[in-house]
Amino acid sequence: MRELTYIARRAVEWREVPDPKVRSAQEAIVAPVAATSCDVDSSILAGHGFIEPPFALGHECVARVTDVGDAVTTVTPGDLVVVPWAINCGTCDNCRGGLTAHCSAVPHMAMYGAPIGGDWGGLFSDLVRVPYADAMLVPLPVGLDPVAMSSASDNWSLSWRLVAPHLEARPGARVLVVARGSIGLYVCDIARALGASDVLYVDPDPEHRKLAESYGARTAEAIDPIPHGFDLAVEATGRVDQLALAVKSLAPEGVCESAGNHFRPGELPLLDMYLTGVNLRIARDNVRAHIPDALDLALSGTVAPERVVSHVIDWEQLPDALPERHLKPVFVRDTLSPQVAR
Repeated sequence: MRELTYIARRAVEWREVPDPKVRSAQEAIVAPVAATSCDVDSSILAGHGFIEPPFALGHECVARVTDVGDAVTTVTPGDLVVVPWAINCGTCDNCRGGLTAHCSAVPHMAMYGAPIGGDWGGLFSDLVRVPYADAMLVPLPVGLDPVAMSSASDNWSLSWRLVAPHLEARPGARVLVVARGSIGLYVCDIARALGASDVLYVDPDPEHRKLAESYGARTAEAIDPIPHGFDLAVEATGRVDQLALAVKSLAPEGVCESAGNHFRPGELPLLDMYLTGVNLRIARDNVRAHIPDALDLALSGTVAPERVVSHVIDWEQLPDALPERHLKPVFVRDTLSPQVAR
Protein backbone atom coordinates (compact mmCIF):
# COMPACT_ATOMS: atom_id res chain seq x y z
CA MET A 1 0.00 0.00 0.00
CA ARG A 2 0.94 3.69 -0.12
CA GLU A 3 1.39 6.17 2.71
CA LEU A 4 1.80 9.88 2.13
CA THR A 5 5.21 10.90 3.44
CA TYR A 6 6.42 14.37 4.37
CA ILE A 7 9.91 14.71 2.91
CA ALA A 8 10.76 18.43 2.99
CA ARG A 9 9.19 21.86 3.28
CA ARG A 10 6.11 21.97 1.00
CA ALA A 11 6.92 18.51 -0.32
CA VAL A 12 5.21 15.13 0.18
CA GLU A 13 5.23 11.91 -1.81
CA TRP A 14 3.62 8.47 -1.90
CA ARG A 15 5.85 5.73 -0.53
CA GLU A 16 5.18 2.02 -0.76
CA VAL A 17 5.04 0.14 2.55
CA PRO A 18 3.70 -3.31 3.48
CA ASP A 19 -0.04 -3.61 3.95
CA PRO A 20 -0.93 -3.53 7.66
CA LYS A 21 -2.38 -6.73 9.09
CA VAL A 22 -4.47 -7.46 12.17
CA ARG A 23 -1.92 -8.53 14.77
CA SER A 24 -4.20 -9.21 17.72
CA ALA A 25 -7.85 -9.88 18.49
CA GLN A 26 -8.32 -6.22 19.56
CA GLU A 27 -7.19 -4.62 16.33
CA ALA A 28 -8.84 -3.33 13.16
CA ILE A 29 -7.69 -2.24 9.74
CA VAL A 30 -9.37 0.81 8.23
CA ALA A 31 -9.21 2.56 4.87
CA PRO A 32 -9.50 6.36 5.09
CA VAL A 33 -12.24 7.64 2.77
CA ALA A 34 -12.31 11.34 3.70
CA ALA A 35 -9.13 12.75 5.23
CA THR A 36 -8.12 16.31 5.92
CA SER A 37 -5.19 18.34 7.16
CA CYS A 38 -5.10 19.59 10.73
CA ASP A 39 -4.03 23.16 11.43
CA VAL A 40 -0.72 21.81 12.76
CA ASP A 41 -0.13 19.96 9.46
CA SER A 42 -0.05 23.37 7.78
CA SER A 43 2.76 24.40 10.13
CA ILE A 44 4.64 21.18 9.45
CA LEU A 45 4.31 21.61 5.70
CA ALA A 46 5.55 25.19 6.02
CA GLY A 47 8.69 23.87 7.70
CA HIS A 48 7.88 25.02 11.25
CA GLY A 49 7.74 21.58 12.87
CA PHE A 50 10.30 20.17 15.28
CA ILE A 51 10.60 16.66 13.79
CA GLU A 52 12.94 15.96 10.93
CA PRO A 53 11.42 14.26 7.87
CA PRO A 54 10.66 11.81 6.42
CA PHE A 55 7.52 10.62 8.20
CA ALA A 56 3.96 9.61 7.34
CA LEU A 57 1.53 12.52 7.59
CA GLY A 58 -2.15 12.87 8.50
CA HIS A 59 -4.21 12.43 11.66
CA GLU A 60 -7.78 13.43 10.76
CA CYS A 61 -10.14 11.17 8.84
CA VAL A 62 -13.33 9.23 8.49
CA ALA A 63 -12.48 5.69 7.42
CA ARG A 64 -14.18 2.47 6.39
CA VAL A 65 -13.42 -0.64 8.44
CA THR A 66 -11.93 -3.39 6.27
CA ASP A 67 -10.92 -6.05 8.82
CA VAL A 68 -11.26 -6.67 12.57
CA GLY A 69 -9.81 -9.00 15.16
CA ASP A 70 -11.91 -11.69 16.82
CA ALA A 71 -12.44 -9.68 20.04
CA VAL A 72 -13.66 -6.46 18.37
CA THR A 73 -17.34 -5.90 19.18
CA THR A 74 -18.17 -2.24 18.40
CA VAL A 75 -17.46 -2.11 14.66
CA THR A 76 -17.61 -4.48 11.72
CA PRO A 77 -16.16 -4.40 8.20
CA GLY A 78 -17.96 -1.83 6.07
CA ASP A 79 -18.68 0.58 8.94
CA LEU A 80 -17.73 4.25 8.60
CA VAL A 81 -15.78 5.41 11.65
CA VAL A 82 -13.96 8.42 13.06
CA VAL A 83 -10.33 7.58 13.83
CA PRO A 84 -8.99 9.66 16.76
CA TRP A 85 -5.49 11.01 16.35
CA ALA A 86 -4.08 9.62 19.63
CA ILE A 87 -3.37 5.95 20.20
CA ASN A 88 -5.16 4.79 23.35
CA CYS A 89 -6.11 1.51 24.95
CA GLY A 90 -9.27 2.64 26.76
CA THR A 91 -8.55 0.56 29.88
CA CYS A 92 -5.52 2.04 31.67
CA ASP A 93 -6.05 4.50 34.53
CA ASN A 94 -5.39 7.52 32.29
CA CYS A 95 -7.78 6.36 29.60
CA ARG A 96 -10.52 5.55 32.12
CA GLY A 97 -10.03 9.05 33.50
CA GLY A 98 -10.53 10.58 30.06
CA LEU A 99 -6.82 11.29 29.47
CA THR A 100 -6.71 9.34 26.23
CA ALA A 101 -3.80 11.38 24.86
CA HIS A 102 -1.71 10.08 27.76
CA CYS A 103 -2.43 6.36 27.52
CA SER A 104 0.03 4.41 29.67
CA ALA A 105 -0.22 1.27 27.52
CA VAL A 106 1.75 2.91 24.67
CA PRO A 107 4.77 5.24 24.57
CA HIS A 108 4.11 8.83 25.59
CA MET A 109 2.55 10.92 22.80
CA ALA A 110 1.78 7.92 20.59
CA MET A 111 -0.17 9.29 17.65
CA TYR A 112 -0.89 9.13 13.94
CA GLY A 113 0.79 11.61 11.62
CA ALA A 114 4.13 12.11 13.38
CA PRO A 115 6.74 9.69 14.76
CA ILE A 116 6.19 10.72 18.38
CA GLY A 117 5.77 7.83 20.79
CA GLY A 118 6.59 5.34 18.07
CA ASP A 119 5.78 5.12 14.39
CA TRP A 120 2.04 4.50 13.94
CA GLY A 121 1.85 5.77 10.36
CA GLY A 122 -0.46 8.48 9.10
CA LEU A 123 -4.08 8.80 8.10
CA PHE A 124 -3.17 9.92 4.58
CA SER A 125 -2.50 6.25 3.88
CA ASP A 126 -4.39 3.66 1.86
CA LEU A 127 -4.76 1.46 4.96
CA VAL A 128 -4.22 2.06 8.67
CA ARG A 129 -3.85 -0.31 11.63
CA VAL A 130 -5.87 0.61 14.73
CA PRO A 131 -4.40 -1.27 17.71
CA TYR A 132 -7.36 -0.83 20.11
CA ALA A 133 -10.40 -0.80 17.86
CA ASP A 134 -13.16 -0.89 20.51
CA ALA A 135 -11.52 1.88 22.54
CA MET A 136 -10.54 4.14 19.65
CA LEU A 137 -13.00 3.91 16.77
CA VAL A 138 -16.24 5.89 16.90
CA PRO A 139 -18.96 4.89 14.41
CA LEU A 140 -20.06 7.83 12.28
CA PRO A 141 -23.77 8.40 12.94
CA VAL A 142 -26.13 7.93 10.01
CA GLY A 143 -26.95 11.30 8.54
CA LEU A 144 -23.53 12.88 9.01
CA ASP A 145 -21.45 13.67 5.93
CA PRO A 146 -17.97 12.07 6.10
CA VAL A 147 -16.55 15.05 4.23
CA ALA A 148 -17.97 17.57 6.71
CA MET A 149 -16.89 15.41 9.66
CA SER A 150 -13.44 14.43 8.41
CA SER A 151 -11.97 16.67 11.12
CA ALA A 152 -13.80 14.95 13.99
CA SER A 153 -10.57 13.04 14.68
CA ASP A 154 -9.11 16.24 16.10
CA ASN A 155 -10.00 19.83 15.14
CA TRP A 156 -13.82 19.61 15.20
CA SER A 157 -13.96 17.67 18.47
CA LEU A 158 -11.20 19.79 19.98
CA SER A 159 -13.18 22.92 19.08
CA TRP A 160 -16.20 21.48 20.90
CA ARG A 161 -14.05 20.95 24.01
CA LEU A 162 -12.59 24.47 23.82
CA VAL A 163 -15.98 26.13 24.26
CA ALA A 164 -18.84 23.76 25.15
CA PRO A 165 -17.95 23.06 28.81
CA HIS A 166 -17.31 26.76 29.45
CA LEU A 167 -20.60 27.86 27.92
CA GLU A 168 -22.41 25.27 30.00
CA ALA A 169 -20.79 26.71 33.13
CA ARG A 170 -21.20 30.33 32.00
CA PRO A 171 -24.31 30.64 29.82
CA GLY A 172 -24.13 33.62 27.49
CA ALA A 173 -20.38 34.07 27.93
CA ARG A 174 -18.51 36.57 25.76
CA VAL A 175 -16.00 34.76 23.54
CA LEU A 176 -12.83 36.02 21.85
CA VAL A 177 -11.33 33.84 19.11
CA VAL A 178 -7.78 34.63 17.92
CA ALA A 179 -7.03 32.22 15.12
CA ARG A 180 -5.49 31.47 11.74
CA GLY A 181 -7.23 28.27 10.60
CA SER A 182 -10.10 25.85 10.88
CA ILE A 183 -10.13 25.53 14.69
CA GLY A 184 -11.08 29.17 15.18
CA LEU A 185 -13.87 28.95 12.63
CA TYR A 186 -15.29 25.77 14.17
CA VAL A 187 -15.18 27.55 17.55
CA CYS A 188 -17.21 30.47 16.16
CA ASP A 189 -19.86 28.06 14.87
CA ILE A 190 -20.04 26.06 18.10
CA ALA A 191 -20.00 29.13 20.38
CA ARG A 192 -22.91 30.70 18.50
CA ALA A 193 -24.88 27.44 18.53
CA LEU A 194 -24.36 27.03 22.28
CA GLY A 195 -25.51 30.50 23.22
CA ALA A 196 -22.49 32.81 23.47
CA SER A 197 -23.74 36.38 23.82
CA ASP A 198 -20.88 37.82 21.76
CA VAL A 199 -18.17 36.26 19.57
CA LEU A 200 -15.28 38.33 18.22
CA TYR A 201 -13.09 36.56 15.67
CA VAL A 202 -9.62 38.04 15.00
CA ASP A 203 -7.72 36.90 11.90
CA PRO A 204 -5.80 38.82 9.18
CA ASP A 205 -7.29 36.62 6.42
CA PRO A 206 -10.38 38.29 4.88
CA GLU A 207 -11.83 34.99 3.63
CA HIS A 208 -11.59 33.49 7.09
CA ARG A 209 -13.30 36.56 8.55
CA LYS A 210 -16.09 36.25 5.99
CA LEU A 211 -16.68 32.65 7.10
CA ALA A 212 -16.70 33.69 10.75
CA GLU A 213 -19.30 36.35 9.96
CA SER A 214 -21.48 33.68 8.37
CA TYR A 215 -21.52 32.05 11.83
CA GLY A 216 -22.70 35.29 13.42
CA ALA A 217 -19.34 36.46 14.77
CA ARG A 218 -18.03 39.99 14.77
CA THR A 219 -14.61 40.11 13.10
CA ALA A 220 -11.43 42.15 13.07
CA GLU A 221 -8.16 41.94 11.18
CA ALA A 222 -6.26 42.78 14.37
CA ILE A 223 -7.01 44.30 17.77
CA ASP A 224 -5.22 45.74 20.75
CA PRO A 225 -5.89 43.96 24.04
CA ILE A 226 -9.39 44.59 25.40
CA PRO A 227 -9.00 44.51 29.20
CA HIS A 228 -11.90 42.73 30.92
CA GLY A 229 -13.55 42.24 27.55
CA PHE A 230 -14.24 38.50 27.41
CA ASP A 231 -15.15 35.61 29.66
CA LEU A 232 -13.49 33.06 27.36
CA ALA A 233 -10.65 33.45 24.89
CA VAL A 234 -9.55 30.79 22.42
CA GLU A 235 -6.12 31.17 20.84
CA ALA A 236 -5.31 28.98 17.83
CA THR A 237 -2.42 30.70 16.08
CA GLY A 238 0.73 29.06 17.46
CA ARG A 239 2.11 32.56 18.12
CA VAL A 240 2.91 33.55 21.69
CA ASP A 241 2.24 37.26 21.00
CA GLN A 242 -1.31 36.32 20.00
CA LEU A 243 -1.68 34.16 23.11
CA ALA A 244 -0.61 37.20 25.13
CA LEU A 245 -3.27 39.28 23.37
CA ALA A 246 -5.90 36.70 24.29
CA VAL A 247 -5.05 36.51 27.99
CA LYS A 248 -4.83 40.31 28.30
CA SER A 249 -8.39 40.56 26.97
CA LEU A 250 -9.97 38.40 29.67
CA ALA A 251 -12.41 39.44 32.35
CA PRO A 252 -11.51 38.64 35.99
CA GLU A 253 -11.32 34.88 36.46
CA GLY A 254 -11.68 34.50 32.70
CA VAL A 255 -10.50 31.38 30.88
CA CYS A 256 -8.07 31.16 27.98
CA GLU A 257 -7.87 27.95 25.98
CA SER A 258 -4.78 27.72 23.81
CA ALA A 259 -5.01 25.28 20.91
CA GLY A 260 -1.96 26.64 19.10
CA ASN A 261 1.17 24.56 18.67
CA HIS A 262 3.86 26.95 19.87
CA PHE A 263 7.00 25.80 18.11
CA ARG A 264 8.77 29.08 18.94
CA PRO A 265 9.41 30.56 22.40
CA GLY A 266 7.94 33.81 23.66
CA GLU A 267 6.85 35.71 26.75
CA LEU A 268 3.49 35.96 28.45
CA PRO A 269 2.26 38.97 30.52
CA LEU A 270 2.36 37.06 33.79
CA LEU A 271 1.79 40.09 36.02
CA ASP A 272 -1.33 41.10 34.06
CA MET A 273 -2.53 37.51 34.24
CA TYR A 274 -1.94 37.44 37.99
CA LEU A 275 -3.80 40.70 38.61
CA THR A 276 -6.77 39.61 36.50
CA GLY A 277 -6.90 36.07 37.81
CA VAL A 278 -6.54 34.31 34.46
CA ASN A 279 -7.12 30.59 33.98
CA LEU A 280 -4.89 29.39 31.14
CA ARG A 281 -4.87 25.90 29.67
CA ILE A 282 -2.39 24.87 26.99
CA ALA A 283 -3.24 21.26 26.41
CA ARG A 284 -2.70 18.33 24.15
CA ASP A 285 -6.29 17.33 23.56
CA ASN A 286 -7.77 14.09 24.89
CA VAL A 287 -10.04 14.06 21.88
CA ARG A 288 -11.46 10.53 22.10
CA ALA A 289 -13.51 11.49 25.14
CA HIS A 290 -15.14 14.38 23.26
CA ILE A 291 -15.87 12.84 19.86
CA PRO A 292 -19.36 11.47 20.72
CA ASP A 293 -20.54 14.82 22.11
CA ALA A 294 -19.07 16.70 19.16
CA LEU A 295 -20.83 14.34 16.74
CA ASP A 296 -24.10 14.78 18.63
CA LEU A 297 -23.82 18.54 18.19
CA ALA A 298 -23.20 18.06 14.47
CA LEU A 299 -26.30 15.86 14.30
CA SER A 300 -28.42 18.55 15.96
CA GLY A 301 -28.47 20.66 12.82
CA THR A 302 -27.56 23.81 14.76
CA VAL A 303 -24.01 23.91 13.37
CA ALA A 304 -22.54 23.92 9.87
CA PRO A 305 -19.00 22.48 9.90
CA GLU A 306 -19.24 21.84 6.16
CA ARG A 307 -18.73 25.56 5.51
CA VAL A 308 -15.14 25.29 6.73
CA VAL A 309 -14.32 22.67 4.05
CA SER A 310 -12.53 24.77 1.45
CA HIS A 311 -11.85 22.12 -1.20
CA VAL A 312 -12.91 18.52 -1.91
CA ILE A 313 -10.07 16.84 -3.79
CA ASP A 314 -9.51 13.36 -5.20
CA TRP A 315 -7.29 11.09 -3.08
CA GLU A 316 -4.83 10.60 -5.92
CA GLN A 317 -4.07 14.33 -5.92
CA LEU A 318 -2.72 14.30 -2.36
CA PRO A 319 0.99 14.71 -3.24
CA ASP A 320 0.32 17.74 -5.43
CA ALA A 321 -2.56 19.38 -3.59
CA LEU A 322 -1.72 18.94 0.10
CA PRO A 323 1.30 21.30 0.11
CA GLU A 324 -0.83 24.08 -1.40
CA ARG A 325 -2.21 26.68 1.00
CA HIS A 326 -5.84 25.69 1.54
CA LEU A 327 -7.92 26.39 4.64
CA LYS A 328 -9.43 22.91 5.04
CA PRO A 329 -9.04 20.57 2.05
CA VAL A 330 -10.69 17.15 2.28
CA PHE A 331 -9.28 14.30 0.20
CA VAL A 332 -11.79 11.63 -0.78
CA ARG A 333 -11.39 8.05 -1.98
CA ASP A 334 -13.40 6.39 -4.73
CA THR A 335 -14.76 4.05 -2.02
CA LEU A 336 -16.74 6.94 -0.55
CA SER A 337 -20.44 6.76 -1.39
CA PRO A 338 -21.30 9.05 -4.32
CA GLN A 339 -24.11 10.54 -2.20
CA VAL A 340 -21.51 12.21 0.01
CA ALA A 341 -18.50 12.62 -2.29
CA ARG A 342 -19.23 16.17 -3.37
